[in-house]
Amino acid sequence: MSGTIGILNGPNLNLLGTREPELYGHETLADVEKLCRDAAAAHGFDVDFRQSNHEGVLVDAVHEMRETVGGIVVNAGAYTHTSIALRDALLTFPGPVVEVHLSNVFAREEFRHHSYLSDIAAAVIVGCGPLGYRFAIDLITARWS
Repeated sequence: MSGTIGILNGPNLNLLGTREPELYGHETLADVEKLCRDAAAAHGFDVDFRQSNHEGVLVDAVHEMRETVGGIVVNAGAYTHTSIALRDALLTFPGPVVEVHLSNVFAREEFRHHSYLSDIAAAVIVGCGPLGYRFAIDLITARWS
């Protein structure tokens, strides 16, 4: 496996820190990226950190990461509940995939309770805020040990 972990972030995550901070917190996406880089570095790994508001860009990123990373942490945002295309792309990925959500999606609107990704993920981490990314990185690196 590669010494790099892919981190994929979906729509609206570029607005972290300003979009509904009472729900998502005050940390920005740059703060999340730093947390991920620090967590991965503590295990001797690097990260390929990406965010897009466009479904096809995320699908293309998964295709690229098939050759460059050993595991993927994915916060697909709203695409979690709508994107069969992203699911199909992740199914082609040979390493572990961990689904992360900053908020507890099960304490929110009913439509957020279904994920097209959960059943293909090695783990699902919800409601832990940015720490969920660290937990996901810890899990992926533990699988390499």
